[in-house]
Amino acid sequence: MMAEGIFWKAAVLGIIQGLTEFLPVSSTGHLVIAGKFLEIAPEESTFCAMFNIVVQLSSILAVVIYFRKQLLPPDFFRDKTVREGTLALYYRVCAAVLPALGIGYLIKDYVEEWQKNPYVVAGALFVGGIILIFIEKVMKREKVIEKVALLPYGKAVGVGFFQCIAMIPGVSRSAATIIGGLALGASRPLAAEFSFFLAIPTMAAASGYALLKHGGNLTKEEWIATLIGFVVSFFVSWGVIAWLMNFIRKRTFQAFGYYRIFLALLVVVYFLWLKK
Repeated sequence: MMAEGIFWKAAVLGIIQGLTEFLPVSSTGHLVIAGKFLEIAPEESTFCAMFNIVVQLSSILAVVIYFRKQLLPPDFFRDKTVREGTLALYYRVCAAVLPALGIGYLIKDYVEEWQKNPYVVAGALFVGGIILIFIEKVMKREKVIEKVALLPYGKAVGVGFFQCIAMIPGVSRSAATIIGGLALGASRPLAAEFSFFLAIPTMAAASGYALLKHGGNLTKEEWIATLIGFVVSFFVSWGVIAWLMNFIRKRTFQAFGYYRIFLALLVVVYFLWLKK
């Protein structure tokens, strides 16, 4: 593969990762589909595994920097009230991440196999889209929870179990946690915000495991391509986070549901009839 080929493909995949990681449309699903079109490297290669890990880590970094004042407020060590509020966030995120750590460990081998099947991705996209539309249209939004500190631990753990559904590629981690948050009484901004916070330990743990498993035996060109993907994904992720937090203050998630259904049908049409 020519160097320039792998570099521009890495940039495109970095954009896709950044655009889709925190929107409820499935970044893994998009990367699986885009990877089949771009053919940046064989799916089973160490480079593909490492690239997907590193671009996800860049998205985590974007969350940490964007929400830095909530994760570690300037008055954290001086103001008891601020400190208690921040610790309340940490405790709930820790509680919510436990289901993913346990279930993820048990089914990790199946998840890697599912990622190779575009029909699994399409089915998950379609069903997730239907649920997202349904929950916005049918569920009443009265007496919603507006702050993380007011989110009961039971509901935080419940969101964590919803997140486990996202181990099926195409479901979308953000979609699963946002749907879980909405279903359990959180406001749209809180559901999205908690999804972002929960992404930090969840994705860090998944990426750390993958790094240990696949190692980093890459060529010079592959390392440069990975760095390009990391940088591009970071800046795009940062922009998407800011855009989404503003978007959901005025609108619902229904548009993302319709997009998921359209994309699922497109995937099925392509892999079932066109790619012959």
